[in-house]
Amino acid sequence: MLSKKEKELIIEIWEKLTPVAADIGSDALLRMFASYPGTKTYFSHLDISARSRHLLFHGKKIVQAITEGAKDISQLTVTLAPLQTLHAYQLRIDPTNFKVQVLQSHLRLERSM
Repeated sequence: MLSKKEKELIIEIWEKLTPVAADIGSDALLRMFASYPGTKTYFSHLDISARSRHLLFHGKKIVQAITEGAKDISQLTVTLAPLQTLHAYQLRIDPTNFKVQVLQSHLRLERSM
């Protein structure tokens, strides 16, 4: 389990990233596309070139979601569950692509100790 101080630091770090959320998020997406080229197919309807309006917008949404989750990291899976549902059922992205599931397993293991 994270200490109160560690949780506060996580919140502080993510809140400091908020002003540059679009840049950080779009950079993360570009790295994902480079590492996993198959993920580009999920964005075929958008302009995913570097610094494009679509990429900056989506990247910002990702960082904002993580920032929101960081506010109560012990409930991260609950906070991000609607996004997981949206991506899995409406956007039809294979749920195995969600790393949150790995985090959920880790949190369950940590709680059982």
